[in-house]
Amino acid sequence: MAKITNRFVRIHKEGNSLSNEGYRQLIVDKETGVTYLLISCGYGTSITPLLKADGAPVITRIS
Repeated sequence: MAKITNRFVRIHKEGNSLSNEGYRQLIVDKETGVTYLLISCGYGTSITPLLKADGAPVITRIS
């Protein structure tokens, strides 16, 4: 059986699930360094990679 690892780490969170705006989080993939924006409000959740102006993904190195 494969070993389960914590591949993703939350680096920022604002808001809360009780507010009308929900909450926003920045999540980093520790293997690739790609930073994702996760937005959750009510029953819906969306996730998308953060992109620079040139279209390249934002890379955040986690040690």
